[in-house]
Formats: sequence, structure tokens, C-alpha cells
Amino acid sequence: MHNTELAQRELESLLDFLTAAGLDCFLEEEAVDSFALSEVATARRAMPGPGNSVQPPVQREPAAPAPAVLQRPHDGPLKDFSKSFQAQPEPAASSPMGEAVVPDKAAIDMAREAARAAGSLEELKASLGAFSACNLKLTAKSLVFADGRANARVMLIGGAPGRDEDAAGVPFIGRSGQLLNKMLAAIGLNRGDVYLANVVPWRPPGDRTPTPQETEICLPFIARQIELVTPDFLVLLGAASAKSLLGTQEAIRNLRGRWGVYEAGGRQLPCLTTYDPDFLLRSPLDKRLTWLDFLALRERLRG
Repeated sequence: MHNTELAQRELESLLDFLTAAGLDCFLEEEAVDSFALSEVATARRAMPGPGNSVQPPVQREPAAPAPAVLQRPHDGPLKDFSKSFQAQPEPAASSPMGEAVVPDKAAIDMAREAARAAGSLEELKASLGAFSACNLKLTAKSLVFADGRANARVMLIGGAPGRDEDAAGVPFIGRSGQLLNKMLAAIGLNRGDVYLANVVPWRPPGDRTPTPQETEICLPFIARQIELVTPDFLVLLGAASAKSLLGTQEAIRNLRGRWGVYEAGGRQLPCLTTYDPDFLLRSPLDKRLTWLDFLALRERLRG
């Protein structure tokens, strides 16, 4: 990767994080002390000299008294709530990190090393819990690692957790999870028969799409997770999952229903792409297409 492209991606990631944090404009490159400038201007006006005569003070009307602050009965003094809006991750997902970092090659290398060192799913989960180079961890409530059977034949992978998943620390629950459970039951599977995970294990602020940098940092962990689960089939739920794991930019409507191959630990895994349950809730007419995809999966399982 060229240095120019890397620098641009780092800048895009930083801007995405600042926007999610509430920054909406940039003022100056350097701080300006307006009070000091005002004092200098006042002193210059008061100095006699050519073209700079002393001006008599301007008579101003007395300022109106400030309105009283209305308080509800029994309210105490006003408090400073600025610290109340800082993200407070759950203990299971917290780490000693305190500042946002700019995702770069060093962060990606750190993720690869941490993922490679994990010898089991338990170790991988602990490694993710201690990982400090993904800024999504600062705003997420919990780590959403996985659910289901560790040695399942089918592993389903989504893009990123949403609000319900973030609150519970479990992937695919709430309305989307209920729909997915029904889809699995329709081909003779239940939630305990499969393994569920996401490419990105932390909820992005406002359920936005993870940036390419955030996804790239998390990729080594989901790749190692696939190796440790050793499934027979992968089902990629949605565009974010399919594009990141298959390394393609094709539209989800072109990828959906197609079988591909994903290499994991020297194995060639059959990989099927279909729609994400969240998308199906917004576009129920596409459920028929996903039903065809799950029927194709059932045929592969029986073969």
C-alpha cells in the first residue's frame, strides 16, 4: 500500500471518529486568544499619536440584570454533567485505554499478532477484550463476541452489532435475531446448531457502517475465529460481511445467492452470501430470495 493512500485512509478514519464524537466544524489551525487581542486593540486606541487621538469613553446604558435561573422545587445547585456523557464500557469489554487512536499499519499489525497468538476461542475473546487499537471500543457498551455451538458445521457472520446486541453482548438478538431464528428453523436448524459472530465485534456509534479502517483492524480476529471454529460452511449475512471477508466491492444484490470459497487455516470453505436480517426487516419482499439461499444451504448440508 502506498504511503499516500495509507495517510488518506488514516485521515478519513480520524475524521469519522471526530464526527461520531460530535465535532461539526473546524475554526482555526491555531488557537486564538480573543481576549488578548481585544486588550491590545483597546490599548492602541488609548495611545495619543498622529491619526490616533484619544477618544472619550462611550457612554453605555447599564446592562440589564441577568434573569434568574428557574429551578424546580427541591432542585439543588446546577451540576456539571460534562463527564456523564463519556462512554462507560462494561467490565467484560473494558481495557486500560483512555484516548482515541488513529488506525494505522501498526494497529493492524497489533491486531494480527494478538489474533494469531490466541489458541482457543476463550483466549481470542480475552484478547479482543484487552485490545486497545480500535476506537469503536470507546463508544460501545460491550464486546459482542459470539453465540452458538463452537464446533458447528455452519458459521453465520454479520457486519457489526446493533443496539440490542450491544446492550446484551450477544449477536443477532432482538427483532433481527428472532427473524434469523425462524429462517434457521425453516431448514431444520436452531440457534444452538450454528455459530454466530460479526466481522466487527463492537457497535459503531448510531449504528453507522464501520469505516474501512475499523473493519481492517477487526478482520484478523474474525479470521482467527473462523479458523478456531472450523465450520464446514460459512454464511455471510449482508454486504459488510461479504465485502470484507471476500475482498470484493460488488453490490450485495450481485453477491447474494452465490457460492464462493473462503480460505481458513489451509482449508477451502464453501461460502454463501445472503441478505442480513436487519435488511430483510426493512425490505420484506426480499425474504423470498433469502429463503432460496437457505434452501441451497440445506441441500449442501444434506449432501
